[in-house]
Amino acid sequence: MSDPHAILDLEHLSTMTMGDASIAAEVLEIFKGQADTWGRMLDPAAPQAQWADAAHTLKGAALGIGAGRLAEQCRLAEEMGRSGDPVSEAQAALMLNDVRAVLTEALDAVHAAIHSLELEAPFRAA
Repeated sequence: MSDPHAILDLEHLSTMTMGDASIAAEVLEIFKGQADTWGRMLDPAAPQAQWADAAHTLKGAALGIGAGRLAEQCRLAEEMGRSGDPVSEAQAALMLNDVRAVLTEALDAVHAAIHSLELEAPFRAA
């Protein structure tokens, strides 16, 4: 299980990809695409269901790569959005800004990890 406080738990990622650096890099690239798509949906002016769904999807993607802190922040946003209580745009903005801040940290760690993993991957002739 992933460290719930980790920006990016590389041990978890290694376990999930059976230690294959090229697969790990590919998984991280997929995560970057998901983060871009779903991150844009974290709009406090959007319907609650939209940003709650985006938080849910990002949570799952974060858990898959070992981004525990992002998964936890997404869980909190999802719970707020699905609570059944109306959430003001200001409340949503505060929560979603927190998600975006941790998402930015996670993406920085993902970029660094991809670079590191590419150095580990075996040389491939063009």
